[in-house]
Amino acid sequence: MQRTIMTEEHEQFRKMLRDFIEKEVVPHREEWDELGRPPREFFRRLGELGVLGIQVPEEFGGGGESSFIYNTIVFEEVARAGVSFGSYTVHACLILPYLLEYATEEQKRRWLPGFADGSIMTAIAMTEPGTGSDLANIATTAKLSEDGTHYVVNGAKTFITGGVTADLILTVCRTSPFDPENRRGGLSIIAVPTDAEGFSVGRKLDKIGLHQQDTAELSYSDVKVPVENLLGEEGAGFGYLTHNLPQERLSIALNQVGFAEAAIAHAIAYTKDRKVFGKPVAAFQNTKFVLAECSAETQAARVYVDRCLELLDRKELSVADAARAKLFCTEVAGRVIDKCLQLHGGYGYITEYPIARLYADTRVTRIYGGTSEVMKTIISKDLGL
Repeated sequence: MQRTIMTEEHEQFRKMLRDFIEKEVVPHREEWDELGRPPREFFRRLGELGVLGIQVPEEFGGGGESSFIYNTIVFEEVARAGVSFGSYTVHACLILPYLLEYATEEQKRRWLPGFADGSIMTAIAMTEPGTGSDLANIATTAKLSEDGTHYVVNGAKTFITGGVTADLILTVCRTSPFDPENRRGGLSIIAVPTDAEGFSVGRKLDKIGLHQQDTAELSYSDVKVPVENLLGEEGAGFGYLTHNLPQERLSIALNQVGFAEAAIAHAIAYTKDRKVFGKPVAAFQNTKFVLAECSAETQAARVYVDRCLELLDRKELSVADAARAKLFCTEVAGRVIDKCLQLHGGYGYITEYPIARLYADTRVTRIYGGTSEVMKTIISKDLGL
């Protein structure tokens, strides 16, 4: 189905990005898998190309683009090539809205130029060893010093994407004691520099997939952070997190539609080339029907997320509709990629084939950013249930 949201400028950006990926990313795929993340110079290169700062205002060295469509093209081209941009999505798509919405002008001048050129990579630390989707249960504390000049942060975080790469981590802390009558109160977001004394990166977590996206445990032991690094108002952190969830969840949905489209393309190419009983696997009716099913589901998902993308650009995408997009698209991607792997036979289980990487990488999307069960809870509440 013809898409109506792309302009000629978008397609020019796509071509530039596709050429860059082919020349400067694909040759390093195995090397970066072993490293567990792209090297820092890669993010500098993304900064030079303007990829990291697409939505950063021009006054801070960015492209000044308000639309999320360019970010979507990045998702699609990365999926198409079967590569990874490491913690790009967290940095450019999850963190930036917090900085644009809640940072002071002084903070923007301090952080955004480096954010755009790749010299300051960012991450966000919410999840704790005993706290997953229940963010109101966060235990990491940030106590204001007696002279009011700095916070002292203590606690631990886990499953932090980009935690190894990051220079600045937006850390969700409890700045006032836990109140069972108001569990969501007292949370604040403090930007913690990773070179601060007392901060350390613990285990680099080994995952089933996403081998180029570093995921780590973080430790905070009496970390002193200037009060100037408080993002927004003290105690308003939970509301900030909720406000930015639609873009985070739509990012995951968009990624997964790109994955599903890539899986179908890989399956078509493989089944046309692979012969069984003297004829291509693509010639069998089962193959045709399976791919037809996959195409129909993926097209429906694409139309839905493109519509959500339009709503996001107009700042009209609701929390519930973003939850619907994430739930539907991650479930579709899971089904489609599984079917496409099956069409590869035994080779689908071999990691040198892109379909195997897609299969491993997609599973976690039904967990992070809010599990499928949490998405169903949000949707059911929107239905008045």
